[in-house]
Amino acid sequence: MRYVILVGLAIVLLCGGCSHVSSIGDGGADTDTDSDTGQVECNLGEYTGDFTIGTQTDVATLAGYTSITGNLTINCPSCTDLSELICLASVDGALVFRGNATLASLDGLGSLTSVGGSLQIGSLVFGGNDALTNLDGLSALTSVGGLEIQKNAELTNLDDLSALTSVGWCLYIADNAALTNLDGLSGITSAGEYVSISRNGALTSLDGLSGITSVDGSLVVEDNDALTNVDGLSGMASVGGDLRIANSILTSLDGLGALTTVGRDMSINNNGALTSLNGLGALTTVGRDMSINDNGALSSLNGLGALTAIGDSEGAAFRIDYNASLPDCEVCDLLDQFTSGYIAKDVHDNLDDSCTPVPDNCP
Repeated sequence: MRYVILVGLAIVLLCGGCSHVSSIGDGGADTDTDSDTGQVECNLGEYTGDFTIGTQTDVATLAGYTSITGNLTINCPSCTDLSELICLASVDGALVFRGNATLASLDGLGSLTSVGGSLQIGSLVFGGNDALTNLDGLSALTSVGGLEIQKNAELTNLDDLSALTSVGWCLYIADNAALTNLDGLSGITSAGEYVSISRNGALTSLDGLSGITSVDGSLVVEDNDALTNVDGLSGMASVGGDLRIANSILTSLDGLGALTTVGRDMSINNNGALTSLNGLGALTTVGRDMSINDNGALSSLNGLGALTAIGDSEGAAFRIDYNASLPDCEVCDLLDQFTSGYIAKDVHDNLDDSCTPVPDNCP
């Protein structure tokens, strides 16, 4: 648990440090609801500063405002209705939903088109949104600085994010126990510095990510216990940082067929049902270290036939171990392919066999 919390804190920092919010601003206790019709009139313009909604009354305070220059945090255990936020079209800072135990709908945010900072729906540290089953109120949203969706126990889909085309610096989907797919993210073509899809126990498909062709930083897909393939990553041609794949029943990497370059470390670890790496046939370069370990059913490395370079000017660490079905000869053949410099080899506890003839680089 300590490890998971530390990882969550690191992601918060990486995705913009959006937890720094307050309730200071110029809105006072004013509202702009027509006394005769009860309808909100959108004529208050810009709210200057940060604002925190902690009670249903706080929602009314923002009625009539069309934009917020700072962060907006909705941390309201008793709130059930956001309809008085119908005028809100933009938030320049972060928009944070956390600890909302009874909020079942975001319908009041139907006019929202942009969030300059990170859109955070749930928090590993501060709690999720226990009653939220969908994101219906966000159907007009087209751009966010970052997207973090985590710890929402009843959230089943992201369909109402289908208008979203741009994520500025990070995409983080984690610990959503009922989430089955990412189809609502199919409009996203750019995801910035970091993409992580982790610990979503019911997730069976990554198809909503097919429009993303590159990640400047790291791509992480791990601990999604119902995920059998990564076909939704079919557009991914390059990863500038680390590539980490670790999912217990994953059987295929075919969805990574377009991937040619990993800028830093590549880890294919703890995939108990994975039998081959055939989906990595286009991969030519790993910029730093490579780790393939504890993949019990993996029996071949033939899928790495195009890989000729690992490491940088300081060399590379090459670790292939605890793959009970992988013949050592497969590892030796792979080492013979490399044309880069010094490689520190850590190869052991794979399937012992006899190589004839013995490859030159057999450890």
